[in-house]
Amino acid sequence: MSDDVLGPGPRTRVRRLPQKATYDEEIIFAILDQAPLCHVAATVQGKPVALPTLHARENRTIYLHGSPSNEVLKSLVRAGEAFVSVTLYDGLRLARSGFESSIAYRSVVVVGVAHEVVEENEKARVLNLFVDRVLPGRAREVRPLSAQEQRLTMVVAVSIDEASAKVSEGPTDDDDDDRALRIWSGTVPARLVFGQPVPDTNGAMARGDVALPLSVKRLLDEQ
Repeated sequence: MSDDVLGPGPRTRVRRLPQKATYDEEIIFAILDQAPLCHVAATVQGKPVALPTLHARENRTIYLHGSPSNEVLKSLVRAGEAFVSVTLYDGLRLARSGFESSIAYRSVVVVGVAHEVVEENEKARVLNLFVDRVLPGRAREVRPLSAQEQRLTMVVAVSIDEASAKVSEGPTDDDDDDRALRIWSGTVPARLVFGQPVPDTNGAMARGDVALPLSVKRLLDEQ
């Protein structure tokens, strides 16, 4: 497996509609970085569990965080392995039949070794990475993480050992007979849009003289 290809691996090979699959590192990383959250699968007390949570990627590592009592994260560390997935909803693909109609999406699954990040300076750095992952530039605008907050947060690192992406886009796959039908077919794009910021009215914000931060202004300007 070359350095810029992450599969196909035994756990991530796409078998259903393999023509939609890609194992290219650049595409996989772009989808991971754009996805606002991920889902993590684990076995907890002998039962399957899936957890929606935030993630942050740095090079070939995905970071997860949560409460130290989070049974899913603790299960990943005990197993030493994690399965992480993300999906971006890009719109509708409307065919001339219900069978061929679907959604436009980009998805990624990742399998890798999992371990807890315990070194204090590294843990603090990763937690700031999470803040900027949610809103770039925000870590410089908020107060520093307290020691108590750091103790109340568990951080798990997952190496991206193998991964695959599946991309569904473009024209629908109508057969020749259906293409002759006078039924509208096409795509309806969708995207995430941020609305007008609503300021807090508690504490110092009650005076109404706290300016909108650069991180939020940039977020609105770039959409």
